[in-house]
Amino acid sequence: MSNKKNLSERDICTQFITPALQRAGWNFATQVREEVTFTKGRVIVRGKLHTRGKQKRADYVLYYAPNLPIAVIEAKDNNHTVGDGMQQGLNYAETLDVPYAISSNGDAFLVHDRTGQHTPIEQHLALDAFPTPAELWQRYCAWKGIAGPEKRVTVETPYYDDGSGKTPRYYQVNAINRTIEAIARGQQRILLVMATGTGKTYTAFQIIWRLWKSKARKRILFLVDRNILADQARTNDFKPFGQAMTKIVNRQANKAFEIYLSLYQAVTGNEEEKNIYRQFSPDFFDLIVIDECHRGSAAEDSAWREILDYFAGATHIGLTATPKETKDVSNIHYFGEPVYTYSLRQGIDDGFLAPYKVVRIDIDKDLQGWRPHQGQTDKHGKLIEDRIYNQKDFDRSLVLEKRTELVAGKITEFLKATDPFAKTIVFCEDIDHAERMRQALTNLNPERIAENRKYVMRITGDEQEGKAELDNFIDPESRYPVIATTSKLMTTGVDAQTCKLIVLDQRIQSMTEFKQIIGRGTRINEDFDKYWFTIMDFKKATELFADPDFDGPAEQIHEPKGDDPPVPPDPPPADDDIPPGETPPEPPFPPQPRGEKRIKYVVGGEVTVYVVAERVQYYGPDGKLITESLKDYTRKAVRREYASVDDFLRRWTGAERKKAVIDELETQGVLLEALAEEVGKKQGKAFDPFDLICHVAFDRPPLSRKERAEQLRKRDVFARYGDQARAVLDALLVKYADTGIESIEDIKILTLDPFSRLGTAPELVAAFGGKSGYLKAVQELEQQLYA
Repeated sequence: MSNKKNLSERDICTQFITPALQRAGWNFATQVREEVTFTKGRVIVRGKLHTRGKQKRADYVLYYAPNLPIAVIEAKDNNHTVGDGMQQGLNYAETLDVPYAISSNGDAFLVHDRTGQHTPIEQHLALDAFPTPAELWQRYCAWKGIAGPEKRVTVETPYYDDGSGKTPRYYQVNAINRTIEAIARGQQRILLVMATGTGKTYTAFQIIWRLWKSKARKRILFLVDRNILADQARTNDFKPFGQAMTKIVNRQANKAFEIYLSLYQAVTGNEEEKNIYRQFSPDFFDLIVIDECHRGSAAEDSAWREILDYFAGATHIGLTATPKETKDVSNIHYFGEPVYTYSLRQGIDDGFLAPYKVVRIDIDKDLQGWRPHQGQTDKHGKLIEDRIYNQKDFDRSLVLEKRTELVAGKITEFLKATDPFAKTIVFCEDIDHAERMRQALTNLNPERIAENRKYVMRITGDEQEGKAELDNFIDPESRYPVIATTSKLMTTGVDAQTCKLIVLDQRIQSMTEFKQIIGRGTRINEDFDKYWFTIMDFKKATELFADPDFDGPAEQIHEPKGDDPPVPPDPPPADDDIPPGETPPEPPFPPQPRGEKRIKYVVGGEVTVYVVAERVQYYGPDGKLITESLKDYTRKAVRREYASVDDFLRRWTGAERKKAVIDELETQGVLLEALAEEVGKKQGKAFDPFDLICHVAFDRPPLSRKERAEQLRKRDVFARYGDQARAVLDALLVKYADTGIESIEDIKILTLDPFSRLGTAPELVAAFGGKSGYLKAVQELEQQLYA
């Protein structure tokens, strides 16, 4: 066998680690996965461009059965010690929620036991002493408190597999397994907190499927607060339940099924006869899953709470993106601490959710207030009450028409500068405000309206024509409507995957509502190039990002120029799709008083407004909003990696291919393209990544690619080559000056013009004495360019 020290990490895996696992009885078809990538790589946004950061990848993940992970192995080559992979292994073990982190260099294993039940915590094992699947599973079950045979049956029941190869994401596996284990241990109230857009319904389906298949729970009620959610669940994630599933409609309690989907308004009501849940006996259901449980299920007097109290003997699982903790309503009080939390910040970090950029626009009258002069009347001749009106009054008790026009103008300007067809939701104070905003946007976009009258639509609960367009707005394939003006209807449950711009012209004071609204944009849709979104804020709502209760702040760093938008996710219920005769849900925020109409003054064009401040902020790696220029950000990112210009020079000149260094910089979030545009535009020159970094991070004067190529020609360093080879090197220099360093590193360039006019690729390579001679000449060319 070859010298171990010369083997690569992969060779160590195949020659030593894999055989050791096979000898211990691990089945590579069902119990071992190699090189497992379990995050997508955070989306990093700069200007109009984005890139993805590094994905997390484990060398081996060991499973007792599919989706029941119990150990992570981190391998290193034999020039490392046995324990060199341990810290990385522990990081992955924590993320994947597994008890054993194992490191190996091919000589032995170092096993770290996170259960706290084993001493010493870390133990060296010979290659032939690796534990069997049964041993590790036995220890896992003892740790989780699921040692009895009945409990193990529940926990070992397989996930639903449709045969397509679709597997749950790591955090869904964590949420599902933790819930099943808690139920196996006898826990009756369970809370799962998962950010909007992370697949709560799919997670709920797998939990219900495994409990139902294991016969641990036989009759299950899945409660939602909007019709669309019940229908989506029935036709998509819950479809495998087939004939065993029904949706409760027309207040009919048919007891012949096992899985029941229901709108909670469909089974409760103010009059006793509407409370059809009482047609079921209190012990009929043994599991109730409450979707979006922040919507008040835990409030003592809510309709959901009545149902939960009636079926008190059942297990109750609450799912939410935003656990509600106020003086009056507490999920934690009812369900206990969450068994698992997957936050917006974590989702953005892992690259499963879209980060965002915030554009804050302050209007003079919002900040300074406005007072009518004595005896001033509004447009309709009403005497305006004499007081100072400010941001909290605008569009509620006082309408400044010029303000509405200014907001509509800013939205239009942004879309024109970025993408006029980027799906946009404008949150307004009320239905009247949403209608006025629709009119203002229509008047500012005549050419778009001429193409299709549905370019701008008001989508509110009171109007069928607009409501009927909600599905088209959500559908990524449907171009229209592009802009939806709304008040409450679209705050939750609207899965608008391609929404790239969210406009806040509504005062939002509830953290729960704010999170739900932000959730409209956090889904990524790669097919439609939706990786991030923009929040345009006119009412200081984004100050809530600074609230310690908000766990996922805003994304990037750039000066206020027009930028690209993102997407809407799951909002809270509105009176939008409740079947006739059924009770609407409680409003998620203070309702407007019914009956007595709010007095609203309308002031026309005589009162002007203007923008006093506009700034762009990004979501930083620590979850805080940051405002900094692209250059400042680049300087920080580069200096984190390279302490001095000499460090950077060593890495650049030492790299066999410069592309490797460029790729490294991009995973740090350095967007070289945007930087080249910004620095190059200022100086009217095309710069190489090398010069951009030296200039921006280390204050060195940059040379353009053309200047570098000219300097090299003057030094005549290729005199020793023959005519044909010199012609090739000269053409490479022209190509470098024109398109940059990466293009000349690829040997395939020899098949393109102008090289193809100098000879065939094999002939040109032969002019250098063969392929290795050609590659050596290119390397020398690069060294001389940066000398």
